[in-house]
Amino acid sequence: MTLEELKQHQKDIEKAIKTFEARKLAEARVALEKQAEKLGVKLSDVVGGSSTTAKSVSPPKYMHPENPEKTWTGRGRKPKWIEEGLAAGKKLEDFLIK
Repeated sequence: MTLEELKQHQKDIEKAIKTFEARKLAEARVALEKQAEKLGVKLSDVVGGSSTTAKSVSPPKYMHPENPEKTWTGRGRKPKWIEEGLAAGKKLEDFLIK
């Protein structure tokens, strides 16, 4: 591999790690909010602050079928690979992360 290819792999891996961490945090937050709700309290009351961050990171909702590093939250502009898939006759549901 060339140095350029290795650096690109490094960037892809760093992005995948950040996406994974954001998704895990979002899942944990939802689970904690549900548990607090069962107890009849708000999570923000328990932890002493807002249960959401100022800039919330949405977990990915859609994933490229051949390259799992390419994801999309469903917010904002559709990525090119989604557009191409839709043009090829696929449905948005075909890209859902299961």
